[in-house]
Amino acid sequence: MIEIWGKSNCPNCHKAKTFCETRNLDYIYKQLDVDFTREQVMDKFPAARVFPQVVINGKPIGSYDQMTAYIEQMIL
Repeated sequence: MIEIWGKSNCPNCHKAKTFCETRNLDYIYKQLDVDFTREQVMDKFPAARVFPQVVINGKPIGSYDQMTAYIEQMIL
């Protein structure tokens, strides 16, 4: 399962959702100030400095670029 922790008006958050949709990957999108607070995201991803932050099968992966690289590697 893919969790995308994002925020509104975030181009990379939109790209992450689109990436999953075009590949028919199941994902859950969580939005800042709706599904979680800034404090919660910092607790879960203490080294994070950008959005989105992605978790795949319970494992923190990182940002959009790290997510796409991880998934492409899994597919190959």
